Amino acid sequence: MEAAECGVYRFAVRNFNNFYARGWLILLVVMLMWAANIVAGRLAVGQISPMALVSLRWLIVSVFMILTQRGTIRADLVKLKSSWLLLFLGGALGFTGFNALFYAGAHYTSGVNIAIIQGSVPVFTMLGALIVFRTRFSGVQFAGLTLTLAGIVVVATKGDLFSLSTLRFNMGDVEVLLACAFYAAYTLALRNRPKISALGLFAVMAGVAFATSVPLLAWEIYSGDFFWPTPTGWFILLYIALFPSLISQIFFIRGVELVGPARAGLFVNLIPVLGAIMSIIFLGEAFAVYHILALGLVLAGICIAERVGR
Repeated sequence: MEAAECGVYRFAVRNFNNFYARGWLILLVVMLMWAANIVAGRLAVGQISPMALVSLRWLIVSVFMILTQRGTIRADLVKLKSSWLLLFLGGALGFTGFNALFYAGAHYTSGVNIAIIQGSVPVFTMLGALIVFRTRFSGVQFAGLTLTLAGIVVVATKGDLFSLSTLRFNMGDVEVLLACAFYAAYTLALRNRPKISALGLFAVMAGVAFATSVPLLAWEIYSGDFFWPTPTGWFILLYIALFPSLISQIFFIRGVELVGPARAGLFVNLIPVLGAIMSIIFLGEAFAVYHILALGLVLAGICIAERVGR
């Protein structure tokens, strides 16, 4: 019995390390954190103003990194003389721009539109990899992408594909679409990131994100839309700062290193499906058959692109 248990243990550890080394487990954990951020974002409505959430989250992360990683940051800063523009764009677009545009667009467009537009992130990423890096993709990989996008459409329409004919694009749709393009650009930029530690890289971009969010916060205050977090808002803010903002971003940097930007971007399609499941569990939303269908399509698309289309 003990020998069998040891065999099972070695099998589990070997397969865990295999998934981790290939980046699959890392990216799955990241998507879970980002999907949970959807629930947190819904709970944040009325508890903290949008730009306050964007700015304070990066302030908390920046302070944490400075307090815990001073030596790492100091050692990496001397290696960044030729990479400041890339780091500035990464923090401004991927961290500040994406969140600011997403929160702003959510005030003017429907949830169906937002869910469908979020599926454009891997499309932007793959097209960007093709244009910028001349990355070639097989027909099978594009087939996998199509399946994942089909899953997003099923989630967005709740299984009623006829509702697509009633969609109308407005300024909110454009803002969310631009936010997705920003994050795809950030994902692609990680491919040529400076050769420093992931913690050092993240700390610098978090500082950039806070600095570039301050003007947006100032505008929110000037326009009269700012309000301080409620007690619940502070709790939500701390959760978002720790998990979706801090831990997930470090993991995502590592995942891109292991699998490449295009394949890492494909995993983003899991967010609407996982977010729907978490909404069912934590927000009490209804469960339907289309959730199972959508999850199957997304997972099948990732599997095809990862294994068959490699």
